[in-house]
Amino acid sequence: MNQGFETLAIHAGQEPDPYTGAVVPPIYAVSTYKQDGVGGLRAGYEYSRSANPTRTALEEAMAAVEGGSRGLAFASGLAAEDTVLRTICKPGDHVIIPNDAYGGTYRLFAKVHERWGLHYDPVPLGDLAAVAAAVTQKTRVIWVETPTNPLLGIADIAALAQLARDCGALLVVDNTFASPYLQQPLALGADVVVHSTTKYVGGHSDVVGGALVARDAGLGEELAYHQNAMGAVAGPFDAWLTLRGLKTLGVRMDRHCENAERVVDLLLAHPRVTSVLYPGLAEHPGHEVAAKQMRRFGGMVSFRMAGGEAEAVEVCDRTRLFTLGESLGGVESLIEHPGRMTHASVAGSPLEVPGDLVRLSVGIESVDDLLADLTQALG
Repeated sequence: MNQGFETLAIHAGQEPDPYTGAVVPPIYAVSTYKQDGVGGLRAGYEYSRSANPTRTALEEAMAAVEGGSRGLAFASGLAAEDTVLRTICKPGDHVIIPNDAYGGTYRLFAKVHERWGLHYDPVPLGDLAAVAAAVTQKTRVIWVETPTNPLLGIADIAALAQLARDCGALLVVDNTFASPYLQQPLALGADVVVHSTTKYVGGHSDVVGGALVARDAGLGEELAYHQNAMGAVAGPFDAWLTLRGLKTLGVRMDRHCENAERVVDLLLAHPRVTSVLYPGLAEHPGHEVAAKQMRRFGGMVSFRMAGGEAEAVEVCDRTRLFTLGESLGGVESLIEHPGRMTHASVAGSPLEVPGDLVRLSVGIESVDDLLADLTQALG
């Protein structure tokens, strides 16, 4: 039976406990499990790095909402990224990454994996010809963020999936900004989806985590082997918190989107704002692609200030309801200066972001209060 997104988010992997009837999966705070004779595992559990019932519930739910064959939960989004790269790639291989990738992802490539022998090239993924030109015989992965962080660029997942197949590479999509509610990369041809579940999936700024979802069962098994071998797994309480957040993802994302659209309207009308970056705008260069592959356009908004970096920093310092902080996707609204905060690691690189840029994670508060706060902060 085909079930809707919200039904899967609430029920997939989360059958009532067979012993008590508890409707919420228990927190299995356990490291090891009694075996019924040597090699006689109960339900396959032996040691919680390899598998834990609370983590299994989250992994099954993530696979269900992304439409994949295997889900895996990690200690952080970057742990998930590291695992998928070291599963698919070997020293000497090549990866194409967005030319405006998340700063932590760029740091992983530039400071960690490059020393391991993995080569990469930043490319504007909205330009298919540029992506095709960057492919080499060593290209194993095309790495996609859509929308990107923090410039909210859009990449055509289906077109890039075809390009990846044509060159014998795999398409990995970081779906953190859109969430599985707004976008389904595997259905569009992607091979693996990556999440920082810290963000929209968890949704309450109280847990750090990551996830991978594979379309192909064989690749899913390879990823699971490396997850166990490398060990950066989600703990049971973190898995439980993330699963709790996933249950309400659909209703939260609807409010995030509604509030973001109102914020965009305010910013467009303000004389000190020179441009607004939001894929829901008809003038956004990726709008048509975003409209094709996304349910709605998300809760992330970036904008640039006429007064340059100094004015951008001042706006960040003046908000009262928008909290100055890194991360995103929680129920509360956040504001940050990417150049000095989340993307400081790309300063001086081809991925450096403009100094006049401000990024908002629009929360689910009463929208009139958010608009009033931005109005007073912008002056």
